[in-house]
Amino acid sequence: MDSARSKDGWADAYLAHLQTQRMLSDHTVAAYRRDLAELIALSGDKAWPALTHFDVRRYAAQLHSKDLDPRSIARKLSGWRGFFTWLSGQIHLAANPVEGVRAPKRGKPLPKALSVDDAVHLVSAAARTAAAGEEAAEVCNRAMFELLYSSGLRVSELAGLDAAPGKGSLGWLEADNAEVIVTGKGNKMRRVPVGRAALDAVAAWLALRPAPTDGSNALFVSTRGTRISPRVVQLRLKAHGLKAGTPANVHPHMLRHSFASHVLQSSGDLRAVQDMLGHASITSTQVYTALDFQHLSKVYDTAHPRAKVK
Repeated sequence: MDSARSKDGWADAYLAHLQTQRMLSDHTVAAYRRDLAELIALSGDKAWPALTHFDVRRYAAQLHSKDLDPRSIARKLSGWRGFFTWLSGQIHLAANPVEGVRAPKRGKPLPKALSVDDAVHLVSAAARTAAAGEEAAEVCNRAMFELLYSSGLRVSELAGLDAAPGKGSLGWLEADNAEVIVTGKGNKMRRVPVGRAALDAVAAWLALRPAPTDGSNALFVSTRGTRISPRVVQLRLKAHGLKAGTPANVHPHMLRHSFASHVLQSSGDLRAVQDMLGHASITSTQVYTALDFQHLSKVYDTAHPRAKVK
């Protein structure tokens, strides 16, 4: 084939190959076309055979400096790599210049936590409903949400709680000791303190709790009388958050994140937070130090005289 063909010409030939030989969809081919157009713009006057590994690394760095998501950069590199693999069968290339070039590492997203005010408002404001017969369910909701935030439980741990310890119990509440005993990941049991508000909410629920119909000793039961499922807890919390006007799509793990972040902000004791969350490694807990730093940064930005924007 003609090695003097322009860069655009080779790109068009490759796109035609994708469409007619590999039978890719129009949408996929359009995505390849955009990525190749970007490579042509980045490489300027350099011919395809002249591009080197270092050139492509520089292009990836330029894309990263423009805040392009690492996943998008990885996709572009994959497309470019495929193009040069095909091109090497058409003209002589010293090597595939994209081979070995990696996209920047994706930073782990920080867990989303509510502010202290939003968390307290969410768990203390029981959703009001006009429908008769839903009072017990609302009292149950408040007890569950208070306990999730008070003790940082996983939703599976909450759903697995029994009203009292018994054979095969995965967890239960000890009101006298103001503690909840739960079985977490790896079948490891731990004790976590329970706040007064959560204890009061659970006591109010126990006064209304119907006897489970599934033969269990479940602390929290559904309207059908069976042990409540994690999915039902998720749906109830989401609906409650909407009614309470919480500025976030609330889910049970967000209350766990909020618990960890708020305890760390107040105490600074990372080891204690690790023990209460049941993390096997403190590395898992250290992510909350970033949230704590974000909180301190906001305080600084609003309070320090030299940080205020005039």
